[in-house]
Amino acid sequence: MPGLKFRVLLDSDKNEEVFRDIIISNEADFETFYHAIMSAFGFQGDQMASFYVSNDSWDKGHELSLLDMSYDDDAIDEPASVMKQARIQDFLSEPDQRFILVYDFMRMWIFLIELIAYEKEAPEAPIMALAIGKAPQESTKSMLDENLFGPENQIADTASDDDDEFGFQDYDDDYADDDLNDYSEYEY
Repeated sequence: MPGLKFRVLLDSDKNEEVFRDIIISNEADFETFYHAIMSAFGFQGDQMASFYVSNDSWDKGHELSLLDMSYDDDAIDEPASVMKQARIQDFLSEPDQRFILVYDFMRMWIFLIELIAYEKEAPEAPIMALAIGKAPQESTKSMLDENLFGPENQIADTASDDDDEFGFQDYDDDYADDDLNDYSEYEY
């Protein structure tokens, strides 16, 4: 059974490359791949995560979620696959197939993954073949502000007594009520 060599690049604000090359069996599931990536970067792997099948432009495609999040059988969108039930080989459509891994949706760690080589033999367990750059501590990325629309971020209340309930000032539109009631004067 063949092996797949993926380059996993940590997308970062810093101006340094941090990536790992991971070799894994093409029959492995995405949950195994997820844990291999977390281990290679020294992350706990205890947060929600999703892989997305991607293309040359790094657009997000089909989702492969860590947990089964489906709740509506009549959903318009195609339901996400579950990592444990999805084999990597089933999602390879290009020789240089790309995936995006989003880890910890509050901190938004993004991993850009690209298939860079095929190996004749697959390892029994995923292995890290190359490590470039020092991975940051998982906790160093600040969390998204949960209170984006909280009191400290609200627009100051500038309403005056002349404003209506939406904060707009009353104005005269130069129309009298009589102008709107009698349509008979118009010929159609």
